Amino acid sequence: MTEYTIAFSPSGKRGRFAEGMSVLEAARKLGADLDSVCGGRGICGRCRVAVVKGADQKRDIASALDHVTAKGVVEERYERLRGAFAPGHRLGCQARLTGDLLVDVPAESQLHRQVVRKRAEAYPVKVDPVVRLHYVEVAKPDMADPSSDFRRLAKALEEQWGLADLHAELAVLRGLQKAWRAGDFAVTACVRHGRDIVALYPGLKERVFGLAFDIGSTTVAAHLCDLSSGDVVASGGRMNPQIRLGEDLMSRVSYIMMHPGGDRELTGAIHEALAGLAAETA
Repeated sequence: MTEYTIAFSPSGKRGRFAEGMSVLEAARKLGADLDSVCGGRGICGRCRVAVVKGADQKRDIASALDHVTAKGVVEERYERLRGAFAPGHRLGCQARLTGDLLVDVPAESQLHRQVVRKRAEAYPVKVDPVVRLHYVEVAKPDMADPSSDFRRLAKALEEQWGLADLHAELAVLRGLQKAWRAGDFAVTACVRHGRDIVALYPGLKERVFGLAFDIGSTTVAAHLCDLSSGDVVASGGRMNPQIRLGEDLMSRVSYIMMHPGGDRELTGAIHEALAGLAAETA
């Protein structure tokens, strides 16, 4: 009987199992942390995993997307009802071994997933945010003054707030006229570093929020802050997903040295975590 090696990240559990065994069953036999509510019927979607593509020299595993069986009617039905999977993602109850495999279990699929908390200490701080709000009122367009909308905005910000040499990205400029009309030619400009207009809001806007990240080798935390008061209004945390490519900083450096494109993998993993925390805290 042909057997293959399967390893689970981030738990580190690994073992050899017969060809045709489901990823979920292998996880249960190893005690790997993989959730399932529907008993392997492909209904709940809680056992979703990511099949890792490539060789892992540390674990001595050459994993590939075709080292599990192809999608069948159960997964096709699930995707039709719940939405398509991300590339390489499968239901652990339906994917069966056909070769050596490295599997990443995302946080939402972990039965005993960790709730990471990094406390934001409360102590007196000087609130000096990079981004500030500036409310301005601008005269309506006049045939005698053919200045562009942006020039009139920049002039108003200089006269009313002392801000000069302002710049704005194309996305901001595209929404300028709409903001003018919605606010009856009164807008709140969100200005970064006193020179870059990064957003425009119709009328008066009094609160703006900033997101602070604490990126550690093991955990990542996010704190959503009110930039006017400095108060932390929401916090969240999760495991640093880079851990599946190396448990500490030196092993991640080694991974980059041994795997072309490894730096992009590490960067992509942390970007995905930060995006998720941003949505979660907001």
